[in-house]
Amino acid sequence: MADASQTVDGNTLVAMCLARIGIDKMFGVVGIPVTSLANRAVSNGIRFIAFHNEQSAGYAASAYGYLTGRPGVLLTVSGPGCVHGLAGLSNAAANAWPMVMISGSSEQKFTGRGDFQELDQIAAVKPFSKFSAKATDITEIPSSVFSVVDWAVAGRPGGTYLDLPSDILHQTVDLSEAERLIAHALSSRNKDLIEKPRVNNSEIKKAVEMLRGAERPLIVFGKGAAYAKAENELTKLVESTGIPFLPTPMGKGLLPDTHELAATAARSLAIGKCDVALVVGARLNWLLHFGEPPKWSKDVKFILVDISKEEIELRQPCLGIVGDAKDVVGILHKEIKDDPFCFGKTHPWIEAIKNKSKDNVARMEVQLSKDVVPFNFTTPMRIIRDAILGVGAPAPILVSEGANTMDVGRSVLVQTEARTRLDAGTWGTMGVGLGYCIAAAVAAPDRLVVAVEGDSGFGFSAMEVEVDY
Repeated sequence: MADASQTVDGNTLVAMCLARIGIDKMFGVVGIPVTSLANRAVSNGIRFIAFHNEQSAGYAASAYGYLTGRPGVLLTVSGPGCVHGLAGLSNAAANAWPMVMISGSSEQKFTGRGDFQELDQIAAVKPFSKFSAKATDITEIPSSVFSVVDWAVAGRPGGTYLDLPSDILHQTVDLSEAERLIAHALSSRNKDLIEKPRVNNSEIKKAVEMLRGAERPLIVFGKGAAYAKAENELTKLVESTGIPFLPTPMGKGLLPDTHELAATAARSLAIGKCDVALVVGARLNWLLHFGEPPKWSKDVKFILVDISKEEIELRQPCLGIVGDAKDVVGILHKEIKDDPFCFGKTHPWIEAIKNKSKDNVARMEVQLSKDVVPFNFTTPMRIIRDAILGVGAPAPILVSEGANTMDVGRSVLVQTEARTRLDAGTWGTMGVGLGYCIAAAVAAPDRLVVAVEGDSGFGFSAMEVEVDY
């Protein structure tokens, strides 16, 4: 039973709420007014990973959210600290990764009077935050904390923001009152936010018939499918139907790049000639040429599976299915299993993909076999590739950035397991490398983390090699 004579301040209450909702890692840079908050978080069992710069800490928080499926938390000071943190928050928004940015802010009584590091931080984060909350009194802390965490994972994941004025961090309440506030906020959480959408069965049946009737079908999947942990369901679907697959860069590894139905090495042929494309957890944006000619056939029919109804309405595919990637693909496989079909190895479409892949891989291997001194891009990539493959299981997590380094590495380096590739992503962000490496090491301590970085990309955040994680 809580001791009524004991008091807790706002810092402690924030830490208690974060711990209560399952947050056990926090990335950031401490200083006025959040140093005590970081200390209280540690006291409540939350591991704090201290960075040199909020930008890299934010990138780490966003990647941690992607790798774990739980919001990565970034803690910043007020004003410029919040602004630096926008790099990570915007990266989370662009990549649809769950992240919560928490910033201290100026005392409320000094608003508009030029207080230390004063900034309208709610306005500053607005373009990148799917939900923002500002606790204006200590009693609002529990509901604010739980709301930003829930909104980060609701629907399409993304970044959220919590603003904590310094005066409310120093307010106090009795411990018993703190526990009552937490209990009430927990019981008042919007459960609809964290529930998955129900899949429309008629759309499943239509998708199956479209795939069954296709002459040149293709399954495309991206990091949304990786975030949903849909690798087992995708493997069953691909192998039961014999349909070739094409991953986006961070979708690589959901099925091994070495799989006989992988179309990565025949990408131009696959997207240019397919007549029905099942796109799972990947947006028809610049990475997939917007699903338009001349890269895609003008007659291709898209089946788009996405957690976001708005995304489907934007892209206007032939068929859209709103739902969690893992759930939808599992239901698709079950529907097909009840009335199976399979494109055999001798099907002209399958043979065309395999032959083109084989030819392209052979040409690449000729270049990779050459020891070029001074190094070009292919020689070190071959050495790195072979070293990574030599590690075996669990496969290392590869972090790649830098324009040429990343592009060549995407073709040469082999992914065999899900969520083992992190790169510049949807926004093409440079400078993510060290933050991503630290996030990967924290999220998956049993895996080796390998950074393959261009010199410029590394230079953005090189000092973070000192971070103790």
